[in-house]
Amino acid sequence: MTVEVAVKGLGVSRALEGFNPSGFAMTAVAPIRGWMASLRGLKGRSHLHRWGLSLIGALALATTVAQAQTPVDIPSLDAPQGQIIQQPSFWFPSPHVAPGSTAPAMLLLHGCAGIYTSREHRLVQRMREYSALLNRMGIHVLVTDSLTPRGEKELCTQREAGRKVTQTERRRDALGALRWLSQQPGVDGARLGIMGWSNGGSTVLAATNALHKEVAAAPVKPSLAVLYYPGCLADLRRGYKPVAPALMQVGEADDWTPAEHCKKLAAQFNDPASGPPILIEAYEGAHHGFDGPGPVVHRKDVPNGKYPGSGVHVGGHPAARATSFERLEAFLRSQWRLSP
Repeated sequence: MTVEVAVKGLGVSRALEGFNPSGFAMTAVAPIRGWMASLRGLKGRSHLHRWGLSLIGALALATTVAQAQTPVDIPSLDAPQGQIIQQPSFWFPSPHVAPGSTAPAMLLLHGCAGIYTSREHRLVQRMREYSALLNRMGIHVLVTDSLTPRGEKELCTQREAGRKVTQTERRRDALGALRWLSQQPGVDGARLGIMGWSNGGSTVLAATNALHKEVAAAPVKPSLAVLYYPGCLADLRRGYKPVAPALMQVGEADDWTPAEHCKKLAAQFNDPASGPPILIEAYEGAHHGFDGPGPVVHRKDVPNGKYPGSGVHVGGHPAARATSFERLEAFLRSQWRLSP
């Protein structure tokens, strides 16, 4: 069932209650300025306008303190010519987990642009932001890189048919990373999650679809999945058999990975007898990348999308961004029985 969402009062505040913005650093103020411009149009909805300004103020403070992270190499299940691909990754153990206890862990999967900013080996804001938010909830985080070990920096400007990093490689990367997570001290192997954006959201589908023999046979499977604006058409056509419940968040105005395909996919699991449920939130007026802080831009360099050759629109939507944080937290706390 598709749910149309509107922010209600300051309900989202719980999602970020106690969230320490110094847990991640920001490299530029341009995204903040862009979101500020977007918020000017929300002054009529004073509660959202005030909340947005408050969050922007908090984010603006996070300019110098970097979140604790450990570089690690994660073995993929992909081994061309017998050579196992090693994924350059970043491990963010939560500081809010008591010594000697175990906690859930989330695997974060990047979109077609990868995990780095233009400054090599510095994580993009989205990965730092979500890692900090999840850590604050007592969740360990692993961020992996599927591109650079295969000689790629980005896939966004490549036609899908010509890509050498496909969902097959990315699925194997994800399954290898889940196996690594299950072996880490302090990680509750029964509470592993997988979360991805755009191309990474499609990887979440690929890595949780039991119709793939590799997924069905995997010794380690996630207990939940979170997807942001994935491409759903491939799994809609081939069939999808989820191994875990999922939360999918999409934008109604997305002209890169259209929401209608994901709605149709999720609708197949309205009946509990069909398998684990897919909860879908569809945000009216939101484009691809709605959970980011930057303004909507027209990317003419992207050859794929709903209208091939016309480019795509990407950028934040303050209302959808705010609500998506709230929905994410509610889903994780419910599924993993996390204390407030």
